[in-house]
Amino acid sequence: MNLKTTLSALALLVCFASALRAQQVKAPVDTTITSTHSVTIKGQNIPYKAELGFQPVWDNSGNPVATLNYTYYTRTDVKDNQTRPLLISFNGGPGSASVWMHIAYTGPRILKITDEGYPVQPYGIKDNPNSVLDVADIVYVNPVNTGYSRMVPNAAGEMPKRDQFFGVNADISYLADWVNTFVTRHNRWRSPKFIIGESYGTTRVSGLAKALQQGNWMYLNGVILVSPTEIGFDFAGPVEIANRLPYFAAAAWYHNALPPALQNKDLTEMLPEVEKYAVEELLPVLAKGGYASEAEKQQAIEKTAYYSGLSERTVSQNNLAVPFNYFWKDLLRDKEGYTIGRLDSRYKGLDIADAGERPDYNSELTSWLHSFTPAINYYMSEELGFKTDLTYDMFGNVHPWDRSNNHTGADLRDAMGMNANLHLMVQSGYYDGACTYFNAKYIMSQININGKFSDRMDFKGYRSGHMMYLRAEDLKNANQDLRDFIEKASEGIDQGAMYK
Repeated sequence: MNLKTTLSALALLVCFASALRAQQVKAPVDTTITSTHSVTIKGQNIPYKAELGFQPVWDNSGNPVATLNYTYYTRTDVKDNQTRPLLISFNGGPGSASVWMHIAYTGPRILKITDEGYPVQPYGIKDNPNSVLDVADIVYVNPVNTGYSRMVPNAAGEMPKRDQFFGVNADISYLADWVNTFVTRHNRWRSPKFIIGESYGTTRVSGLAKALQQGNWMYLNGVILVSPTEIGFDFAGPVEIANRLPYFAAAAWYHNALPPALQNKDLTEMLPEVEKYAVEELLPVLAKGGYASEAEKQQAIEKTAYYSGLSERTVSQNNLAVPFNYFWKDLLRDKEGYTIGRLDSRYKGLDIADAGERPDYNSELTSWLHSFTPAINYYMSEELGFKTDLTYDMFGNVHPWDRSNNHTGADLRDAMGMNANLHLMVQSGYYDGACTYFNAKYIMSQININGKFSDRMDFKGYRSGHMMYLRAEDLKNANQDLRDFIEKASEGIDQGAMYK
């Protein structure tokens, strides 16, 4: 055999071995890795244990059909956890890993970024002096096909049916059972329990609130919605269009694109004026449609342009319903030649051509991905000790996603009605153009449709976007708001869950 033939054979052998190894790379079905650490939070040293684990999802016969990767942090200088809150954390997508809030918001370690949330190199992780680990233990859960979580084949090598995981109600159903198992395994049934979700995760936790109470008799103390979606409430049409305007005003204010009378006011001083106009004047005109008088239409065009930073011509050409994509493309088109971000409109983008109806790319997302991805891979391997060839899926394959029969907002409302100890907090960034802060306020109004939940509901707004915690000031404020909410919702629980 000549050298060329030998090298070819070796190359084929290496390729075969690599292919075989790749086929054998799979997630552990049921295992844990633990490590001990400490972090200084609000000036106090907090020792803690980190548990990186995999816990199965079972079918009706008790066979594993999937395994969910989680990271569980417990404060270790607490002798009895029966009164210590447990915070169960989900991100969104659907199809997003629980990475964003894990290493940028509430966890004890967060990625290195600037104070305004921009990535820096070399990428890395640092302590989070604002983490709520001082007041609550936290578990971050990766649903199926996100992070390291995977479906599990049966004995015959067949994969389970996807529709038992990938849909609004399927997602809630299997996660409720999974949470039940987790709480049982970790002896947390006596603990006050809180669930937090971001973006689509707000749909998830809104549905889980009722599913856990009704199906598992696990009553919660609090639900936190971070940058919430519609959670099943239908407000398409005039309401949705009118609700855009306060966000438009906020983004325009940030970029100094408003008339001086508005620009010279502080953001939170200016926004109530826009909110009032959107609900009391713009909405009726939109509802009238073609039956609105020319005078009403013209006044609405002028006011919408005034509050949005757009031209009257743009507003008129869009019949008062300027699309989000066009707003992101057009706001700074003639002023600076930049686009603005969708999830966080503080971010600027640069398109090839100034012309067009939408930005070429999401400027904020391209910034975030190249900082989060290296950080979570490093953290899982080097600090938590999970060595694997598995890909950490930031965005997993969960589509098609069945969005039908979404009644999660009504479910949360039912759960609050049935549980006098259940509190709700909503956190939103004023510059979030995907899940706007004013939509979040509208959602709260629909949950509190009878006006009787007001003393158990809180709204907190921040001068940033979808992931408001990326800005250092909001990271501090949002964690403190969360800390205060957990403490408030835990008060008086020893006096019984009853209406007085």
